[in-house]
Formats: sequence, structure tokens, C-alpha cells
Amino acid sequence: METSAKPSNNNIGRKIGRIREMRGIKQEALAAELGVSQQTVSRMEQSETIEDEVLDKVAKVLGVPADAIKNFSEDAVINIIASTVNNHDQAASVFFYPTFNPIDKLMELVEENKKLYERLLMAEKEKNELLKRK
Repeated sequence: METSAKPSNNNIGRKIGRIREMRGIKQEALAAELGVSQQTVSRMEQSETIEDEVLDKVAKVLGVPADAIKNFSEDAVINIIASTVNNHDQAASVFFYPTFNPIDKLMELVEENKKLYERLLMAEKEKNELLKRK
């Protein structure tokens, strides 16, 4: 009888751990979002199976569908990365195509900043008026 050293592809906990790592999320951060301890997350990542309700919560925190966790395959991820890498240049290319106009967003932030400044100014004026009355 021969045992395989390769971990089971159906180990849901290991899949959660790999996706968490790929997303750059620490166990502590995931635990805080789920309202559990880091040790609970560690045990979860070592589990073969996880209740669907817990899986849904984890998936929401990780920003992926629960089915993506269930069907996660590290080999598939490696194949996708390998097929999209352009080896003709030494620089990594990152393309960002926002679905919004970044200038419009910037202007929204500027307007919001103005409103906050005006509210702060009004609060200071009210405070000064109160101090003058005393």
C-alpha cells in the first residue's frame, strides 16, 4: 500500500489558506473579520471540510464566491499565471482599466473635503461665539 505525499485536492481548509495568502490577508485579519480567534482560523485551514454557513462567511471576507473556494485548484492558478506572463520584456506590466472616471472621483473627494472643511469652520465659529459669551 502506497501513500501519497501530495495533499488532497478536496481539503477545503487548505484552499482557504492558499486563497487568503494570495489575497495578502493574514490569519489575524481574517479572524477579526469573522469575529473568531486566530487559532480558530488556523484550525479551520487545517480542516478537510467546513460547514457551508462558515464557508459563505469566509468567502465574503476573502472577496470570492464560495464556489471559487470549493473549486480552487492551485495548478489552474499556476497555469493561468504562466499563460498570461509576457516573457519578452523584463518589466511586469500592470493594466488598470477603471469602470469609472478617476478624475470625477478625485473631484468628488475634493468637494467632500471642502464640505468637511466648511463644517469644521462653522464649528470653530460657534465655539468662538460661545467663548465670547462667557
